Amino acid sequence: MPARFAHLLLVLLGRLPLGVLRALGAGLGRLWLLAGFREAQVARRNLALCFPDLDAGRREALLADTLRHTGVTALELPWLWSRDAATLAQRIRVVEGEDVFRDALASGRGVLIAAPHLGNWEALNLWLSARTPIAILYRPPRLGWVEALINRCRGRLGAEPVRADAAGVRTLLKRAKAGGVLGILPDQQPKVGEGEFAPFFGQQALTMSLFCKLAGRTDAIVLYAWAERTPAGFDVHLADFGVPADEAALNAAVETLARRAPAQYQWTYKRFGIQPDGARSPYR
Repeated sequence: MPARFAHLLLVLLGRLPLGVLRALGAGLGRLWLLAGFREAQVARRNLALCFPDLDAGRREALLADTLRHTGVTALELPWLWSRDAATLAQRIRVVEGEDVFRDALASGRGVLIAAPHLGNWEALNLWLSARTPIAILYRPPRLGWVEALINRCRGRLGAEPVRADAAGVRTLLKRAKAGGVLGILPDQQPKVGEGEFAPFFGQQALTMSLFCKLAGRTDAIVLYAWAERTPAGFDVHLADFGVPADEAALNAAVETLARRAPAQYQWTYKRFGIQPDGARSPYR
């Protein structure tokens, strides 16, 4: 029942124009900032860590813009998850790397897509799944009905959600070796023992080892992708930075993309919550 009710609510909200939902999301971001909610506190700390050269005024301006984009990302979901494929195709377009993506698919070697928390990754998922069968790795939420709802929405154009567990990893490896397409959020903090510390914006960040292991154990082509938010909708970017040799190279590629649109990166996430040798978290 909770999943059905939430899906109905998503559909009803999704009937609103994208511009209206974005305006509501921007208002949500302003509320977070003015009320000093957790999102604002975490983002302010992350920006202080990652952009120490910015003066206080410019950093606060970036914080406000970041929270606006974060709120907009959340309110875009009902629209993205309820509109038909034809409507989505009108608003989500590829502007960079389409030939690279097409050639990678044609190679038959498999494609491993690193999709960081930049822009709207749900829009990217829909664009990808409309063009090719794709398996998408995800970390399950605590509530089962939330997981069911998210998987229903993410998979409605054919994407295959795969849990981030041992069975899921075996599934991804099998798909990659068979020439399939995989999508992974490479900047999600893993559990202790499932990653290595590597620099990210000058900070030590526990970084997943899975992505580099999959790339090393298969012949898959590695592409980095993100969906930039624009007034008209979303612009998809794809880039080939080569196979990352290690977690540091993976983080460097993600950082390169994030610096192109820093306000559209998810700075509200506690990316540095786990520190080397049990050092104190910067969020305490």
